[in-house]
Parts: sequence; structure tokens; C-alpha cells
Amino acid sequence: MRVRRFVVVGLGNFGSGLVEMLHARGQDVIAIDVDEAKVEAARPFASRAAVGDATDAGALDRLGASGCHAAVVSVGTDLAASVLAVLALNDLGIPEIYAKAVSSDHAKILERLGVAEVIRPERETAFRLATRISKRLLNYMPIAPGYSMQELPAPDAFIGEKLLDLRLPQRFGVAVVAIHDVLADRLHVVPAADYVLKDSDTLLVVGSDEALERLSREAGE
Repeated sequence: MRVRRFVVVGLGNFGSGLVEMLHARGQDVIAIDVDEAKVEAARPFASRAAVGDATDAGALDRLGASGCHAAVVSVGTDLAASVLAVLALNDLGIPEIYAKAVSSDHAKILERLGVAEVIRPERETAFRLATRISKRLLNYMPIAPGYSMQELPAPDAFIGEKLLDLRLPQRFGVAVVAIHDVLADRLHVVPAADYVLKDSDTLLVVGSDEALERLSREAGE
């Protein structure tokens, strides 16, 4: 795996969690915040953790940010600091800049600054939860515009049937990529066509949102 170098600006819950996850995936991370306590908490997960002013391109450069492949700006509710940090990182020529927005207006400003992606964690979490609970899904993950991966309990009508006989790709336009036998705690990745579904199974399926909606309606009947 090719190691990439990231700089994360702002070490609140989102930023610090991101530092930990990138570290767990073997990536090189520089962690920056104005709060010394937050910097110390992130230090075990960062190649470099420092107290610094992320709105100052010179300060970022001295901390090694200019050599990063990507940057993430997560500075909480301070809109001005967020915008200035993005501008400073742009000045350093960092090719990918991701920024957390706390409001629609904030998101619009970040989009106009040309960031690679505007992140709204609370809104995205709310959307996924609303989708999941309204359709009685166990899990939901968007993977591309109009497409997602969903986990749902095996519908009563499917129990006792072979996967092949259900003809899910033909009937619904979805693919079953895994089956989780919850009772045995066993995951069947790319399950065999002759797999017989049980009432303890959940299905991990991929397809268009429209196709998955059709399958969800059948599952709810």
C-alpha cells in the first residue's frame, strides 16, 4: 500500500477521529490545532503533532504541510479560520483539500474556494440514519451518486430458497456481495449460488437506489 501524507487542521471529535483512522491505515499524518491539550491527545497517532496557526501559510509550511498529498480542514464553528486555512493550504499547493462545513452558507463558500470535497458529518450521518430506519435497514452506505450498499434482514419470502432461484439480479437489478449468518456469526463473502437463506441471515446488497428501494419494499411485505 502506498503511504500518503496528510495534514489535519482542527482536532475536535471529527479531526482527531480522522487522525486515528488514517494512522490505523498506515498513513503519515500531521496533526495541527491551536489547543495544546488536543494536540497532545493526537500525538500518539501522528507523525507530527503541533500547536500552530493554520491560517498562516508560513506556519503550515514550517510544520511540513507543504509536502502533503492532501489536507483536511476541521476547525469547528470558526468560519473565518476555516476559510483562511483553506486559502493558506491552497497557497502551499496542496493538491487535495477537504473541508468540514457547519452550515449551508459555510459549505457554499468552501465550494467556491474549490475544495475537493465539502464534508458535513452531522448532516451525512442524519441522512444515513433516516434512510436506514425508514426502510428498516441494518446498515446503509452510499458508494456513488444514485448507488449504495445496504444490509437488510432476509425477507420471509426468501427464507428456505437458494440464492440462485431468487434471481435477484434479474428481478431487482441488485447483487448480493455477502451474507451474514447472525446466529453463527459467520460472514459468507460472494456467497455460492446454491446457498440456502435462513431466518438468521442478513443480506449485503449493492445496486442503484431505485433497485434497492424495490428490494426494500419486498423485504417489508
